[in-house]
Amino acid sequence: MQEPKGRSLPLAGPRRFIGDLVHFARRIPSAPVSRSFDIAALLEPRVRHRARPSWSCVFMKAYAMVGAEHAPLRGSLLEFPWPRLYEHPWMNCALAIERSYQGEEGVFVGIFRAPEQQTLNQLQQSVAWYKNETLEKVGFYRMALRFSQAPTPIRRLLWWGALNISGHKRCKRFGTFGLSSYGALGAEQIHPISPLTTTLTYGPIDPATGRVVVKLIYDHRVLDGAYVARRLRDIE
Repeated sequence: MQEPKGRSLPLAGPRRFIGDLVHFARRIPSAPVSRSFDIAALLEPRVRHRARPSWSCVFMKAYAMVGAEHAPLRGSLLEFPWPRLYEHPWMNCALAIERSYQGEEGVFVGIFRAPEQQTLNQLQQSVAWYKNETLEKVGFYRMALRFSQAPTPIRRLLWWGALNISGHKRCKRFGTFGLSSYGALGAEQIHPISPLTTTLTYGPIDPATGRVVVKLIYDHRVLDGAYVARRLRDIE
């Protein structure tokens, strides 16, 4: 029987965005550190909270509070015009958010400025806005989709410049740390990659014991494993 032919499909904007992100993320010598958290004490208060914040908001705020006290977590390595470390005055979180675009699911990024200075209610409202607002009305989404239309060499040049020349612009546009989780889907990320200095992820939360495995993936050029392990303890 003759083998049927398939079809070629163009890359949608979100797929090109992820392609660029992975291109720069794979250059980072990253390593994961994990810790088993006991968050049983949070289960009931979270349900009673008027906003019933997502676990992403809870972990985001917790990590941002630790980052506010520990400046190295706010650091980024810049490579141009010479290798140096930049330290941002506060934490900015880049949260991975799944949205539908032109009939297919794609990953977008919502930027949360200084989560340590916001309430859980404010963070949850921002998450809802990023998830439900029209794509064209969200500045970062609109910019990502516009840039995705440019030829690959131009996109990569723009990404490289944003990540390596100005620390202020890097943290403003991409965040100081990333947050991504499949825990609500019953799955756990093994080693998520990102061009940022750190990425926080967590797995499924056991509703009976309140235990969850939390990982912090870090850029080994900026931080060391023992330091990251202590900060995971602080987050818990």
